[in-house]
Amino acid sequence: GAVMSAWAESQGVPEDSMIKLLGDPYGDLTEKLQMELTHSGPKQLGLINRCKRFALYIVNGTVEIVRVAEREDDPAGDEFPDVTLAESMIEAIKALPTSSSNNEL
Repeated sequence: GAVMSAWAESQGVPEDSMIKLLGDPYGDLTEKLQMELTHSGPKQLGLINRCKRFALYIVNGTVEIVRVAEREDDPAGDEFPDVTLAESMIEAIKALPTSSSNNEL
């Protein structure tokens, strides 16, 4: 959609990139991945049906790495997103056995 395309453009992600930014306007994927933000704190602020801040590394349809940024005092992961950022994910991918990771990283 338009929002994800604009976000990709603002982040400098080329259209032919291996990185895909996906929207989930109805929360279907969020629900299937069990990444619904259910903590009462964000809901009290009017943030309903929000997705947790997370990153996945998927190889040939198999999820190899799941990272979720959430803490008891920061359920939305806004203050401590580090584990889901690119640098952290790249390090986690590099630490995988070579059969799972892409040697180009």
